[in-house]
Amino acid sequence: MPLPFLTADRAFDATDDVALPFDDHDQWRRPYRPGPWRVGAAALALLLASFVLLAAVIVAAAGATPGAAVTFGLAALIIAAALRTLRVGVWVSRHGVRRVGFLANTTVAWGQVAEVRTAQQPVRWLGLPRTVQGQALILVRQGGERITLLTDHNADFLSRVEAFDRAADTVEAWNAEYGVVAPVAAAATR
Repeated sequence: MPLPFLTADRAFDATDDVALPFDDHDQWRRPYRPGPWRVGAAALALLLASFVLLAAVIVAAAGATPGAAVTFGLAALIIAAALRTLRVGVWVSRHGVRRVGFLANTTVAWGQVAEVRTAQQPVRWLGLPRTVQGQALILVRQGGERITLLTDHNADFLSRVEAFDRAADTVEAWNAEYGVVAPVAAAATR
C-alpha cells in the first residue's frame, strides 16, 4: 500500500505541473533533496556531538569549569559543521544561482550566466581528491569562467543518477526562465 504523504518524492512527481500557492521564486531553494551520504555524515556528526555534550556535562559535574567550557565549545563546533554540511549544495531563485560550499559561497546572477549545461568529464568522488569519469552540471559565466555546480558523484547524487538528471534539468529550466536570452535566439524570433 503506497503512502504518498510519507514520502518526499511527491513534490517531484511528473503529474504535478501546477505551481503551488506558496511557491515563491524570490526565496532561495535547493532544487533537489540532500543525498543519503550527506544526511548520513551529518547524522553521524550530530551523534558524535551528543557524546561530546555528555562528556561536557560530566566534566562540568566534576567541577572542571574551563574543561567543560572547552568541551561545550567543541560540541558547538561539531553541531555547526553538521548543519553546514546539510546546507552545502546548489540553490536557485529568481535572482540567480548560488553554489554553497562548506567554507565559501558563490552567487551568480542569471544575467551573468552564458549557459548551463551537463558535460561528461572527470569529477571528484565524494569531494575527495580521487577523480572518476562522470557527469557534471557546469555554469559558464559571460566572461567564460566555468563553475561546476553539481556532479553525479558528490554526496547528494552518488548512485542516484535519476536524481542528478532531475536536478540538472531543474537548474537548466531556471536558467531558461530567468536567464538572459541569447542574441541569436532573439533575432530568430523576430
